[in-house]
Amino acid sequence: MQTTAPAAALPPIIAGPIARRVTSSRLVLWLALSAPLDLRLYLYRAGEAAPLLTADFPSATAEQVRLGRHAFVRLIDLQPAEPLPVDELLEYDLRVTPADDQGSPGELLTKLLPDLCYPGQARPTLVIRSQLTDLVHGSCRKPHFDGPDALLRLDDLIGTAPAEPMSRPALLVMSGDQIYCDDVAGPMLAAIHQVVERLGLYPERLAGATVADSTELMAADAGYYRREELLPHTSANRALQDIFFGGAKKPIFTTASAHNHLITLAEVAAMYLLVWSPTLWPMIHLDRHRPPRPLPAKLAARYAAECPVIERFGDGLARVRRALAHLPVYMIFDDHDITDDWNLTRGWEEAAYGHPFSRRIIGNALIGYWLFQGWGNDPARCGALLDAARRCLPPEGSERPAASTEPAPADDPTPVPPLAAEPDDGPYPQDQLIDRLLDFEHWHYSLPTSPKLVVLDTRTHRWWSESSLAKPSGLMDWEELSELQQTLMHEEAVVMVSAAPVLGVKLIENVQRVFTWLGLALLVDAENWMAHPGSANVMLNIFRHRRTPRHFVILSGDVHYSFVYDAVLRFRTHTPLIWQITSSGLKNAFPHVLLRWFDRLNLWLYGTSSPLNWLTRRRRLRLRARRPNGNRRRRLYNGSALGRVRLDASGTPVDIRLLTADGGEVAFPKPP
Repeated sequence: MQTTAPAAALPPIIAGPIARRVTSSRLVLWLALSAPLDLRLYLYRAGEAAPLLTADFPSATAEQVRLGRHAFVRLIDLQPAEPLPVDELLEYDLRVTPADDQGSPGELLTKLLPDLCYPGQARPTLVIRSQLTDLVHGSCRKPHFDGPDALLRLDDLIGTAPAEPMSRPALLVMSGDQIYCDDVAGPMLAAIHQVVERLGLYPERLAGATVADSTELMAADAGYYRREELLPHTSANRALQDIFFGGAKKPIFTTASAHNHLITLAEVAAMYLLVWSPTLWPMIHLDRHRPPRPLPAKLAARYAAECPVIERFGDGLARVRRALAHLPVYMIFDDHDITDDWNLTRGWEEAAYGHPFSRRIIGNALIGYWLFQGWGNDPARCGALLDAARRCLPPEGSERPAASTEPAPADDPTPVPPLAAEPDDGPYPQDQLIDRLLDFEHWHYSLPTSPKLVVLDTRTHRWWSESSLAKPSGLMDWEELSELQQTLMHEEAVVMVSAAPVLGVKLIENVQRVFTWLGLALLVDAENWMAHPGSANVMLNIFRHRRTPRHFVILSGDVHYSFVYDAVLRFRTHTPLIWQITSSGLKNAFPHVLLRWFDRLNLWLYGTSSPLNWLTRRRRLRLRARRPNGNRRRRLYNGSALGRVRLDASGTPVDIRLLTADGGEVAFPKPP
């Protein structure tokens, strides 16, 4: 890693472009910029010199949100007058001009980021597929997991034949835990704080905590490896909680890895920039022998061990950025994008949202999710959120952010104040935006593909338990499941994305059920569809409904292992065909010995002919597990991988496999 670069070295594009919603009627690109820029988009048919169309996106009217002196999140949303060509290679480029350079021709994206193109290609490319017959999916990408990043396999996949439009998948689905706000390595937190300083990301004041603002938080003794002392966590922390929260009611942050839990919006934004892009990493200085502050010997050794893992993660990001610029990417949150066990029980929700500090922590992560993930999924639904975010920006001419010690550059004489500057009366503007996001009801979305792609929100529309505050909530409530059923009506086939598997491993689900009976649902992450009778029965009824699809392909992640189930309804001649395809994680894994025993015991206790199946909620379904690479002894695969699914014209999977992080492949052949 190099030492911090001077201010003049900061490039105009610090992350992206990432291709987001890409259809024949809409083309959306996501970028993070260091300055206001006028952009001109050029779209070409492959190999043609004259553009198919051009479109201007001036900074003055841009869909963008400013997060700091040198940080702008920007969306390019092209809605052409005529449908864009499908099933052929399209090339694109951007002309980038500083907003204050009148008459300047600016520079092309391909000149600014020459490594964005594959060998032999002059520009980045996209393909709009008429049929959803090939897709890739994955989840759970933890930077400090000590193993390779399977998302790099996507770069291999596209780079094998970058000029062949039908050889690449139609799209990438990221089904949760794209970042880990609640589980952060010490060196990653150090890198985050360097980015906060370098970009002048807005500081904020923190209500309900003894530290007044983000500056004091970053300087606190517990700021590295001891943030669980600052977070509401367990009864063992009661004395520290009383000091930190002044004896107020305590919410419960349940993660066991909260030592460096992200708290401020600046920290969340910096994490995304470091996870999506290589641009800022050469400006980061990490010294494994000199952590940002003195640490006890045990923690200093941990910091030193984590440094090379984080550095290896940064080394692969140029390939990640290139791949995400060439393939439409669709995302949905799971809990670690916000915090572990997010909205698991009604008691958790009442406690967590009832205190201003925990509400801010959750809200900051949700702002980050919207800006860096959710906005690009379906921009048409986000207009009100964009207006609310703009209203939260501070007025020009206020005093400079307290968190930055970097002198203001000569070309930026107008300083900017904190996003959450405290007004004389009323709530913080940032809290007003958080309120809007917590009330937002359209995180779920669908695509008009064939078959239709439907992405579920299994986090913010929970079906509360009526009998106990501590029992797990259903992953979707009755109203949302009813809306889902209407979305699916009269479709012949559907690809449905649920972060948690709808049809999970029965033994593990029953272990979670036992812990729930003991009042320990939070201890075992009892977040499965069958944990709540209401949501389980409604989802199973959707499968049984005669007007819902005959082919269900369910893509999931969350669990840190991979498996495939084929399912049909018992006692039905014309049953729908259901495939539960789980790929998890991209950079994570389950404890190997424990999963091996779970796999064996599940096969012994819940095999196809086992009478114990009749004691489960899905007894009306008959499941058959596919064997990875035909291995007779295994049903579950444990290892970082990217999932790939090929479908025929009817929506039936004809090839299901994992592209493993070590360069191999694991196939799940159809059961005999």
